[in-house]
Amino acid sequence: MTRTELMLFMREHLLGVVATTSPEGTPEAAVVGVATTERFELVFDTLSTTRKATNLRRSPKVAFVIGWDAEQTVQYEGVADEPTGPELQRLKRDYFAKFPEGPMRESWPDITYVRVRPTWIRYSDFRDGEATVYEYSAEELLVG
Repeated sequence: MTRTELMLFMREHLLGVVATTSPEGTPEAAVVGVATTERFELVFDTLSTTRKATNLRRSPKVAFVIGWDAEQTVQYEGVADEPTGPELQRLKRDYFAKFPEGPMRESWPDITYVRVRPTWIRYSDFRDGEATVYEYSAEELLVG
């Protein structure tokens, strides 16, 4: 699978499951609307007061699953942050292009935007009854 094919696959999906850990160390998961940037960053919005946002600030390592339907998935690991300034504006452009209702949520108190930068991505395809797997490091994705 090429870098372009991986990008198209990730961009065709609106939702991802994000996994974090609680302060006690237990796993927690949530479904979020997610946009993928040209740098393979994932972007989503949330309320800064949610448990999900609190968990990400405490432990920014995160895992995602995207595209769990049709026997194809992307497993994604990365590091989360809450960008500001020009970086935030760049990410919001990508997010709003995918989620036109996003600007309306900006008026909500405590809305924040989370960016996840990849450390590695694995694409798995089980459609032929066998697993076809492609793995990419962050360096490989950013070079392409």
